Amino acid sequence: MSDDEFADFVSVRYAELLRTAYLLTGGQHTAEDLLQTVLLKAMRRWGRIDEPMAYLRRAMVNQSASRWRRIGRRSEFLTAAVPDRPATGDSAEDVAARDELLTALGTLPARMRAVLVLRYWEDLSEQETASALGCSVGSVKSQASRGLARLRSVLRPETEAHPRTTARLSAPVRAGATARPDMPAMRGRS
Repeated sequence: MSDDEFADFVSVRYAELLRTAYLLTGGQHTAEDLLQTVLLKAMRRWGRIDEPMAYLRRAMVNQSASRWRRIGRRSEFLTAAVPDRPATGDSAEDVAARDELLTALGTLPARMRAVLVLRYWEDLSEQETASALGCSVGSVKSQASRGLARLRSVLRPETEAHPRTTARLSAPVRAGATARPDMPAMRGRS
């Protein structure tokens, strides 16, 4: 593949890749840094990559895990406060529920978060998720089960404040739902 093919691929898939990076990192700027690092590394070997999306997802998961090992969780703190931004059609309740979910997702270990992001937000099968993470299907199933249970236990006390949160965990992610008003829409299970 040529440089033009790489540029075309990035222009078409950038928003989708950025959403995955955002869900892996929990922050807009960190997601952009992660994606740029991975794209730079992929550009060098672009002609040898057979499955670009699978390769880039795997590279983002690996790079994200390396980042956590290198700097730990000390450098960034997720907050429950949603930044002041104009509404884009979402109600305040929806934005607050999404913020709670993303904050809870940020408390999970990197591998468990990666399983949930790839499995449910990227809508990969168990086999595809296992392949992307380099682990067994059973590991994906157990990490997904434990991750969802942890999210439910973290979010359950908050259900009085935002009753939609529990419904969002048990219902599939709506196609076109956004994590934050400034983020592109996420593709989910239907």
